Amino acid sequence: MAKPPLTSAEERIALFQKMFSDAIPHNKALGIRVVAVARGLASMQLDWREELVGNPETGVLAGGPITAMLDGCCGMAVATMLAKPEPFATLDLRIDYARPAEPGKPVVAEAECYRITRSVAFTRAFAHQGDPKNPIAAAAGTFMLGTKGKVTRPVTAREFLK
Repeated sequence: MAKPPLTSAEERIALFQKMFSDAIPHNKALGIRVVAVARGLASMQLDWREELVGNPETGVLAGGPITAMLDGCCGMAVATMLAKPEPFATLDLRIDYARPAEPGKPVVAEAECYRITRSVAFTRAFAHQGDPKNPIAAAAGTFMLGTKGKVTRPVTAREFLK
């Protein structure tokens, strides 16, 4: 039996926080938070923390945590497009870093799943610190659908975004 759509943005965010940050140990350790979710769209935030700094002399965040957030955010956008629960995995992720993140400020990722086929989903994303027109990084990713493994979500995210 299908569950009714979630009634508030807060409920949707809580569900996706549970599925894409709290249940994924790496994302949880980084402290990645879900900010917004809609059909085909996702947004996450990574707060600046000293232990995530790549260069102690400048205080700039390392690229790895930003990469992990962009990957997770793109994956979350894919999940909102699935018609039925199925495992999927990152097939390819290209990230172009445009500039270093400003020390002490959180980084926001915004992703879109703009096309989905029977076997591959296509995404694009940006990481920024409040101004999407001044990105820290741009990403393009593809995700293989129907990979081996078990579904970790009992229902599709899409069911909650009607």
